[in-house]
Amino acid sequence: MSDKGLSDEAMAAVCKDGNPITKDFMMQQTMLRVKDPVKSLDFYTRILGMTLLQKIDFPSMRFSLFFLGYEDKKEIPVDVKEKTAWTFSRRATLELTHNWGSESDDSLSYHNGNSDPRGFGHLGIAVPDVYAACKLFEEEGVTFVKKADDGKMKGLAFIQDPDGYWIEILSPNNMVTLTC
Repeated sequence: MSDKGLSDEAMAAVCKDGNPITKDFMMQQTMLRVKDPVKSLDFYTRILGMTLLQKIDFPSMRFSLFFLGYEDKKEIPVDVKEKTAWTFSRRATLELTHNWGSESDDSLSYHNGNSDPRGFGHLGIAVPDVYAACKLFEEEGVTFVKKADDGKMKGLAFIQDPDGYWIEILSPNNMVTLTC
């Protein structure tokens, strides 16, 4: 690789068509561990506007899974078997995993991937208007990592959820101006 990153030629050489069996594969979920589901569910539903699609408890292992996405509540099936199949057929959902009792453990915090050792970076949420979204986030007291007009990349922001995970707030129509 050069000091300019991966070249178009190198990408063409390594990015091949997948095996035909992969044609119906899809990105279904990203999982984040959360300390306090009350705070996290409030943040992702009320502040980011996601819908709780399904909650699944595992009492013998003392944890719960909360699946969220940008779906119409009216489309969620009532029957548990149908709801489960429907939930796992949605694209790009968020799975919040809560280990029971973690909300009471003052010494517990989860690594967000943005401090050493670096790893996971962020989720990305597309919004129609980054500035309007940021106004709402400011009013709600959300923690900003980067406001929309800070730094070199104008028109996108980074916020943090209750566990410190970073969320990029972007407008699809403005992304081309960031990359040119």
